[in-house]
Amino acid sequence: MPIPLRDDFDAQTCRAAARRSKDGGQARRLMAVAAIYDGATRTEAAGIGGVTLHIVRDWVIKFNAHGPDGLIDRKAPGQPSRLNDAH
Repeated sequence: MPIPLRDDFDAQTCRAAARRSKDGGQARRLMAVAAIYDGATRTEAAGIGGVTLHIVRDWVIKFNAHGPDGLIDRKAPGQPSRLNDAH
């Protein structure tokens, strides 16, 4: 059973957010989510996004939790700098 999408968005609002986005990855993810709202299968959405079905599931979870902002690429935390202000 696929995870349902939020009720407060639809395909049109996702596409509008994708047009306004300055982040190419976010726009691609929003277009895949918009396709799901339009009735496409998750497999078809994965083809639109160029990813696997599991990644689309992760996108839906992030979108449900945070809306379009949840689909923005974030910088990986990585290891903290070994240098401090004294160096």
